[in-house]
Amino acid sequence: MLVNGKKAAIGDDVSEKDEITVDGQPVKRKLVHSYYIMNKPKGYVCTVKDDKDRKTVMSLLPEGAGRVYPVGRLDYDTEGLLLFTDDGDLAFRLTHPKSEIPKTYLVRIEGAIGDKELNRLRAGVELDGKLTGKSKVKVIETDKQYTKLHVTINEGRNRQVRRMFECVGKQVDFLKRIRIGDLGLGSLARGKVRRLSDEEVFYLSNL
Repeated sequence: MLVNGKKAAIGDDVSEKDEITVDGQPVKRKLVHSYYIMNKPKGYVCTVKDDKDRKTVMSLLPEGAGRVYPVGRLDYDTEGLLLFTDDGDLAFRLTHPKSEIPKTYLVRIEGAIGDKELNRLRAGVELDGKLTGKSKVKVIETDKQYTKLHVTINEGRNRQVRRMFECVGKQVDFLKRIRIGDLGLGSLARGKVRRLSDEEVFYLSNL
């Protein structure tokens, strides 16, 4: 085995920049990627830098997280589950519309909502001249002042959940993504980050 054209010895340090060959053939090294899950608070934008000088989710990542980036986006006032990785293939798969990865949100709206509006949301409403896909919408708590719902969509249009409810005359005053597929936040506190387990990465890779 040669490292940068010189015979390697046991215990030699080798970096990613070094060229390794065996019998004249270059050795392909498997890239080791990083994967994180964050419980994003509201008041942060999902960009590396913001031209309006707002806080970005990157500031919440732990030291040594490496060059990871958000997978998709949650808007400034939305909180909840956000993934980070430097694995471009997985990020592409999770965000591409054809993958139809289900994402579930906890939604709170002002006042009550009737069956007519719920059925419209489930069947699809028109946004930007195109119907949204079918969604799962379930009321989990309600009184005269507010209603809480779980909403699962397979798309990722800009501010989609908020705009869907606007189409049926309802105002969303709280929005939190709680699951991607069956991957949830668990006990992860607001604003905190942890590494994904190997099992969780395997699950996401096979969604």
